[in-house]
Amino acid sequence: MTAATDNDTSGGPVRRKKDKTHYLYLAVIVAVIAGVAVGMLFPEFGKGLKPLGDIFVDLIKMMIAPVIFCTIVLGIGSVRAAASVGKIGGLAMAYFVVMSTFALGIGLVVGNLLKPGTGLNLPAEAGGGAKYADQAHEAGGTWDFIRGIVPDTLFSSLTSGSVLQALLVALLVGFALQAMGGAGEPILRGVAMVQKLVFRVLVMILWLAPVGAFGAIAAVVGATGFEAVKQLAWLMVAFYATCLVFVFVILGLLLRFVANLSVFKLARYLAREYLLIVATSSSESALPRLIAKMEHAGVEKSTVGIVVPTGYSFNLDGTAIYLTMASLFIADAMGAPFSIGQQFSLLLFMMIASKGAAGVTGAGLATLAGGLQTHRPDLLDGVPVIVGIDRFMSEARALTNFSGNAIATLLIGTWTKTIDRDRTVEVLDGRAPFDEETMVDDHDLPAAEGAPSGGGAEVAQAR
Repeated sequence: MTAATDNDTSGGPVRRKKDKTHYLYLAVIVAVIAGVAVGMLFPEFGKGLKPLGDIFVDLIKMMIAPVIFCTIVLGIGSVRAAASVGKIGGLAMAYFVVMSTFALGIGLVVGNLLKPGTGLNLPAEAGGGAKYADQAHEAGGTWDFIRGIVPDTLFSSLTSGSVLQALLVALLVGFALQAMGGAGEPILRGVAMVQKLVFRVLVMILWLAPVGAFGAIAAVVGATGFEAVKQLAWLMVAFYATCLVFVFVILGLLLRFVANLSVFKLARYLAREYLLIVATSSSESALPRLIAKMEHAGVEKSTVGIVVPTGYSFNLDGTAIYLTMASLFIADAMGAPFSIGQQFSLLLFMMIASKGAAGVTGAGLATLAGGLQTHRPDLLDGVPVIVGIDRFMSEARALTNFSGNAIATLLIGTWTKTIDRDRTVEVLDGRAPFDEETMVDDHDLPAAEGAPSGGGAEVAQAR
């Protein structure tokens, strides 16, 4: 937002601070172009810049747990009916299972129709896939995954880096404050002030995005060059096209049918988050901003605080498409395609494995290797073949996962009637700009007396 004034709900002018953050995102674009140039001209130097990108993503991840904790505690603590929270969570989980399974099916259909690996006769790297399968085994099975949700201590959930641990503790604290009633209001106000502080710190970190983007892009171009990308270009094109169709056609039609909202306007509203994800290849880098923007768009805190963090672990549509298409590609490229029965068996395995992918280091490759080792061990050594382009494909995965979670928030908000649709239309039409400086609206603070405000339904007031 660059306008100096705007109108509030009473028709009077509202003074706004000039938005300087558009310079940041222009700098990100320049940094990406510079990173490509450095990676091509000085590949060894470019590969050495990888820590710049890693450090930036680590800084973002550092903020995820406190953002989730504050958002969920404020959301649930302000709701007086616990049943409504359970309804939102149950509906969200059901939706995530259905859409992730559908995404896996889409990947299988497209992979079988286009067969991007057929005829390439790519050589396998002997023993190269074992290290990725080992990563999958180290992550443990289903029970280990469930046990990992419970933190060692109440406070370690905010320091372990686990989204699900932070989610669990935030739910417990939120319900506890809900049960305390009016006695919990001072604590809610304190958490709200901490939330404002957290977002201020996050804004400071985001000014390092150009440095992180430059290092990450220079490293990947320096490591792979363009020959590897050209060799596997057909898989990349097919994957990107599938993700675009899934988001703008399938999810777009669902958003239009259920909420009567435009997916294209939503994409424009989230444009800066998309750019941040492209620069880092991590949808986690935009998670705090998605929470803030969904609240600003009129979805109640209780819904945003449950759907968004849970979706980051259970609603991985882009990862689901990637797992099936990459599996079929490796099989076709090595001249040993899957049978129909093996494909359905693989789909069932990936449906479960993809739910824990967010908690595995090198999640995409590790889960892919785990699926191949279970169903077709002879294809395991083909996994390293796609490592060269995995970094590029991870951008499409992250963008699809992010879009799916944004759309899921609006859909579930509509189904549970926890969304101010007039406010949402106003925001998506660009008539109520998001405050890039604070990322949180003052009117969302709980009132000194009475119930806290319901999550972003009003137009931002003057500061």
